[in-house]
Amino acid sequence: MTSSFNVRSAGGYEQLMGRWSQKLAPLLIDFAGLKDGEKVLDVGCGTGSLTFALPKAANLSEIAAIDYSPVFVEEAKRRNTDPRITISQADACALPFEDGYFDRAMALLVLHFVPEADKAVAEMRRVVRPGGVVAATVWDHLGGMPAMRMMWDTVSMLDDNARQMRSHHFFQPMMRPGEMKQSFIRQGLVDVAEVSLMIRMDFESFDDYWGPIAAGEGPLGKYVASLEPVLRSKTDAAVREAYEAGKPDGPRSFVSVAWACRGVVPAA
Repeated sequence: MTSSFNVRSAGGYEQLMGRWSQKLAPLLIDFAGLKDGEKVLDVGCGTGSLTFALPKAANLSEIAAIDYSPVFVEEAKRRNTDPRITISQADACALPFEDGYFDRAMALLVLHFVPEADKAVAEMRRVVRPGGVVAATVWDHLGGMPAMRMMWDTVSMLDDNARQMRSHHFFQPMMRPGEMKQSFIRQGLVDVAEVSLMIRMDFESFDDYWGPIAAGEGPLGKYVASLEPVLRSKTDAAVREAYEAGKPDGPRSFVSVAWACRGVVPAA
């Protein structure tokens, strides 16, 4: 089951999203809960934002991390220095673990990029023991990410193709209010709760903001990289104008909100 996320390099991803994932990871851990001695699965580990935050939060016995992208897996392995952590390439919809093996399974900013997200939730439930916890979080692209929405709205004013991509981006799986909660309930989880988690995205300059997109990272970056020169120039200028908003280039700070959901595997 492929992911719909476009990644060119680990470094580019870090500037685009990894630095914000690192800020969100502790909030997901607090929401999901964690206890010493547990075995935890990180589904869709990326470069390791959640993976490497987990052992800082509790004295865990084992951490398994998987991702579909070989680029991410290679980078996460390179960064790993903890013998309790194993990182491998795998499909979130066909997890290579036995039933009930883990105490908790978490997915940080992953499910909206899985075309059949319900299957991923079902797999997380399968590999967690009765009484264990499944938890996930995804960005609220439509209503909770003004920094990214500003980009999409700007490019959509210039090109019909961007409008179609914007609609897809804003309504990816699990992003509507209550959608993730209903998925958790459909997969048989109980005591399901859904909340919002908030961080801020702080940029030093327009280049800090637009740089990874201009280099082709992520879904919008893939679109920008495909533009012919005249439209590309107009796009760069229009996004810069939106970022600067009539003031000199420099730091900007944006609130960013994610949906988070938590459920318990029922007793057999």
